[in-house]
Amino acid sequence: MKRLYLKARRVGTPRVCDEEGSSLVEFAFSFTILCALLIGVMEMGLCFYTYIFVSETAREATRYASVRGSACTGFTDCGITQQQLKDYVKNLGYPGIDPNALSVNATGVSDNGSNGPGSPVQVTVSYQFPLAVPFVFKNTWNLSSTSQMVISQ
Repeated sequence: MKRLYLKARRVGTPRVCDEEGSSLVEFAFSFTILCALLIGVMEMGLCFYTYIFVSETAREATRYASVRGSACTGFTDCGITQQQLKDYVKNLGYPGIDPNALSVNATGVSDNGSNGPGSPVQVTVSYQFPLAVPFVFKNTWNLSSTSQMVISQ
């Protein structure tokens, strides 16, 4: 009875392996590549979100500084300084953004009162984005945006 289940093989011919496990191996390779691509697309979406945050933050910080010049009245923080502007940007608090990775550089905002009406103010916000795509070496991308306005008061 056991002989019925044995496969017949000619003497001298090489034994051909069964293909029962090949679909599992093919699925494993395909699934790995698919997951890496899916995670890569999600990571690039997060990078795009971060770039939008950086550009919006630069515009908002420039607008904030342009109405808080040396001739400002009506705000508690008139005559804004570099440190006040940096603190403002770091306290915006967007979800998923590490405020410690932000750097803010402003020109036209100074501690000596030279930021009067009509003077330009330029704010550059940079963010070190940690890119983590599977099978790619971990590195960081420097996302940066600059905005400029004229101080109104």
